[in-house]
Amino acid sequence: MWPPPPGGTWVIDLDGVVWLNGRPIPGVDEAVARLRSAGGRVLFATNNSAPTRAELHKRLGHCGITVDDADLLGSADVAAGLLATGSRAVVLAADGVREALAARGVVVVPEGPADAVVVGITRTFTYDAVAAAAAAVRGGARFIGTNEDPTFPTPDGLVPGAGAILAAVATAAETAPEVAGKPHRPTAEAIAALVDEATPPDVKRARLET
Repeated sequence: MWPPPPGGTWVIDLDGVVWLNGRPIPGVDEAVARLRSAGGRVLFATNNSAPTRAELHKRLGHCGITVDDADLLGSADVAAGLLATGSRAVVLAADGVREALAARGVVVVPEGPADAVVVGITRTFTYDAVAAAAAAVRGGARFIGTNEDPTFPTPDGLVPGAGAILAAVATAAETAPEVAGKPHRPTAEAIAALVDEATPPDVKRARLET
């Protein structure tokens, strides 16, 4: 239906929706502008935990889209939010996860003992890294994956995603991970919290009264 009803929030993915490996999908800037002009909030939520927030903003800008930091949610942020400040974590993931953990006050350690193991997409995927992560899980660390997507879209086709790396650690540790990203509950709850924060008090009261 167009135009959409005023208000509300549109949750939009990034990889394969806004861009392919950083290359803008034609017309995406106009589509986002139309949603915003219709009165809706646009929240970008990505399972890709590799980019830092600055890199995500830069890529969106390359696509002709500006976004408030509060309207940008990554699986790295959600995964970090599952851990307590001061926790120690073994990380098999890229810079986006390390940035999110640092912002949360989580200390990254090279091996166990640790409170958690966090696995996301990374190109530094080695046998020794898998061994260290699996050993920490076997030692009692909480096992968290940023997402379990088996593949990742690029202009040249699908390549292995975070789920492929997560499966390697899960197999070696003989332990099923908790998954932070879409479509799992942690991201759903994080999106709901962001939407609730931005909802005006009078709208909240009206919802409670109906």
